[in-house]
Amino acid sequence: MTEFFNSIVAFEKEINLLTVALRIVLAVIVGGIIGLERGRHGSQAGMRTHILVCLGGALTSLLGVYCTQILGYDSDPLRISAQVVSGIGFLGAGMIIVKSDKMITGLTTAAIMWTTAIIGVAVGVGFYSGALIAMLACVFTAAFLTRLERKRKKATCIYIEIDDLHSLGRITDDIKTLIPDDSHVELVSAKSGMAGHLGVLVITSMLKDVDSVKSSVSALNGVYFVIVE
Repeated sequence: MTEFFNSIVAFEKEINLLTVALRIVLAVIVGGIIGLERGRHGSQAGMRTHILVCLGGALTSLLGVYCTQILGYDSDPLRISAQVVSGIGFLGAGMIIVKSDKMITGLTTAAIMWTTAIIGVAVGVGFYSGALIAMLACVFTAAFLTRLERKRKKATCIYIEIDDLHSLGRITDDIKTLIPDDSHVELVSAKSGMAGHLGVLVITSMLKDVDSVKSSVSALNGVYFVIVE
């Protein structure tokens, strides 16, 4: 049994057509599983994108190992792969979007894409156990912990339109007494488009009774209407 295991390890250390094909196929499978989960959540970076990222990471590792083992170059086999860590940032940055209500989305997808690239590097050098465990951890984090986080910290947006600009300071002070201290309050254009009106956008994640807060804000003098988004 020990000899069989040693023969497998020795085979994996070699760079030949079979081991290269095995690592590339595994990179496609691992990247596809992670990307499939992201696609189910509506992310633009789905299965194809994650496959290509993982495949690229694996190929850079294979290229470095090939240069040292086959071509005999005296260099660090992971020098090229090290650039994947920083180079993948341009794709991750494209996933991060700042919405008009100052909410940021895409951070999870960007982080997962970066991790997928590193998993591809691990596959390329033959570190299969680490790559597979990291893949499972990545899918678990994205699929289950994201749902838990959304239930625990779900943002609520409240739009308040004011028709008495002279009382704006008083109204905003009254609004702040009705919402948690860490809420984000921003002045925006009036949705009604009526002259002399101004909108106040409140973003909070700690409201226990939204209807009660809405009723209290609507009762304030100078408040034209309130919408919970």
